[in-house]
Amino acid sequence: MTPKSDKNEIIAIGGLPDWMVAELRDDYVVHDLERATDRDAALRAAATSGAAVTGGNTGIDAATVAALPALKLVASFGVGYDRVDLKALSQRGIALTNTAGVVERCVADMALGLMLSLTRRIALADRLMRKGLWPTAEIGLTTRVTGRRVGILGLGRIGVQVAKRAVAFDMPVGYHNRKQRSDMPYQYFPSLVHLAEWADYLIVACPGGGNTHHLVDDEVIGALGPDGVLINIARGPIVDEKVLLRALQKGHLGGAGLDVFENEPAVPSAFLQLDNVVLTPHKAGSTRETWREAFELMRENVTAMFEGRALRTPVKF
Repeated sequence: MTPKSDKNEIIAIGGLPDWMVAELRDDYVVHDLERATDRDAALRAAATSGAAVTGGNTGIDAATVAALPALKLVASFGVGYDRVDLKALSQRGIALTNTAGVVERCVADMALGLMLSLTRRIALADRLMRKGLWPTAEIGLTTRVTGRRVGILGLGRIGVQVAKRAVAFDMPVGYHNRKQRSDMPYQYFPSLVHLAEWADYLIVACPGGGNTHHLVDDEVIGALGPDGVLINIARGPIVDEKVLLRALQKGHLGGAGLDVFENEPAVPSAFLQLDNVVLTPHKAGSTRETWREAFELMRENVTAMFEGRALRTPVKF
């Protein structure tokens, strides 16, 4: 008979790389649901787990919460928690943490990277060079980024970092939030449509979830217009993808830089045929430095829960 471990038990729901699960095993008995061959058996074995760790793109559903009667904390690796069943957690008084305060700089870097790549046609030029089509295939003159207007949807942690970078490019910054921020010097637009009319770039940086589903709709994309550019480094469902694709195909929108998609990992094949888009596979926050810092923060939250200390980054819901 295997002696009982004196380590606390946790369950890894999914979306975490092997090295994170391996390091968690140094401190905890880890029930690895994602890699289990029998999910039901793994859940039964994990019934006494006090904490669940999960990737932001995986989350945890109500059925899994119900199968874990000892659960006191869900620690999410990532900022977003739109795939966490908040109602199920609330009904049981289960706490939720994320890794806020870590990923923002890298995501903001990606927003500017997509902006530059699209506007200066860097990705297109690279494809042409690799095909040996220079100088027979010309991409023509591009547009200067410096001085163009940046509209930010969601001036939270990520949005603020985007604004700082835009200012370094001498770009006027406007934003739309539910409420105006008195601590920020940027121009506030109570209407998202009016922000889109003003902006050359609309950068989506708000949280996902039901409140923002398809917030960027036909009216907003129409307001950006044929010279406007949409950049999304937040969550795919915030943008009505069908409307976006139609606008790009018909020339009603100048371009789009997308790191996230409505039905990830599925990407509509029509996007791949367009030269006025730059696509990346949800990698805005995926740097070595960010993942290490976020992992340590997630692990610290789990440790704090078991030790009865205050959580570092609790999510209020």
